[in-house]
Amino acid sequence: MTQLPASVATAIPDRAKVLNGLETLVIGTAGGVLFLWAELPGGLISGAMVAVAIAALAGRPLAVPAVLTQAVLLLLGISLGSLMSQQLLQHMSSYPLTIGLLALATFCSTFGSSLYLQRVHGWDQTSALLAGSPGALSQITILAAEKGADVAAIAVVQTMRVIILTAALPMVLALTGVTHAAPPPLPTTVASPFGLAALVGASIGASLLLRWVKFPASWMFGAMLASSLLHGSGLVDGGLPPWIRNVALVGIGALIGTRFARMKTSTLLSHINAGLGSFAIAILISAVFVAVIAFTTHVRLADVVVAFAPGAMDAMLALALTLHIDPIFVGAHHLSRFVFVTISTPGIIHLFGRPQDDVDD
Repeated sequence: MTQLPASVATAIPDRAKVLNGLETLVIGTAGGVLFLWAELPGGLISGAMVAVAIAALAGRPLAVPAVLTQAVLLLLGISLGSLMSQQLLQHMSSYPLTIGLLALATFCSTFGSSLYLQRVHGWDQTSALLAGSPGALSQITILAAEKGADVAAIAVVQTMRVIILTAALPMVLALTGVTHAAPPPLPTTVASPFGLAALVGASIGASLLLRWVKFPASWMFGAMLASSLLHGSGLVDGGLPPWIRNVALVGIGALIGTRFARMKTSTLLSHINAGLGSFAIAILISAVFVAVIAFTTHVRLADVVVAFAPGAMDAMLALALTLHIDPIFVGAHHLSRFVFVTISTPGIIHLFGRPQDDVDD
């Protein structure tokens, strides 16, 4: 049998990846435009996510290439940073209190969801604890594989939590009127060509530096840091063109939707009740802490709701951008929870999960 040259053999998979990426973006754009036309809150993110998730579950091999993912996160970070000069000091005095309560809320929701999964659905302790831990999905998946936990079930529960929050949270906030209280306006002016070049260059440099020190979500936070410094110092005035910002929002939605690309429909259906139930428990527990903060501080309710939402960090920050919510407050809290979950989860699993001997049997 004649073998293809190595260059041709590697080009075929690369071409397939490019085509899959283009298909993902086309489907995501169609969904985002549809939701935007229907005037649904957070329409670009939610629509792209829902459309891509449906297509992925239908069997389409959808994916967002790594380079494109990094570009989307970079653009999102720049857009978020352009709001910083207006909000740099807002609510800063309440951060220690609210971050402390967030850590407690994370601990309580993890154990509450875990207890529900064990008692109602018969899950083992390790799988239940990992599924109940909000955020840091990649770290949770690695830890689940190491401990012999049910990786597929954990992925379903974690993914459903992100999908439901991203789709439903904008609508809930809009219907309750929470987001109508003095939202910070998005930049209406576009930065000069020199300003745009400075934003992109500084953002790439800061992101690479954070990536080098293994900082979580380095592309997004690096760009957000560089953009906020340039805007806060007055060196750059204005932000990205609105259409580029919209591309980033569609990209984030499509990226979330691709979480279903490697998930079998039968696997999803077999764990859908566990996912919905554990999500409800986590939301109820988080709501208690949100209510405490709402009644004891002057922080805007919409900011607290998104900051305490047990969803993915990039998705919640994208919602903060599109819903005109304080990105500094949301970013500080989701980063804090990411660090808390990353550091504490291995210890929690060691203390409360199944013994390693039971896993190996």
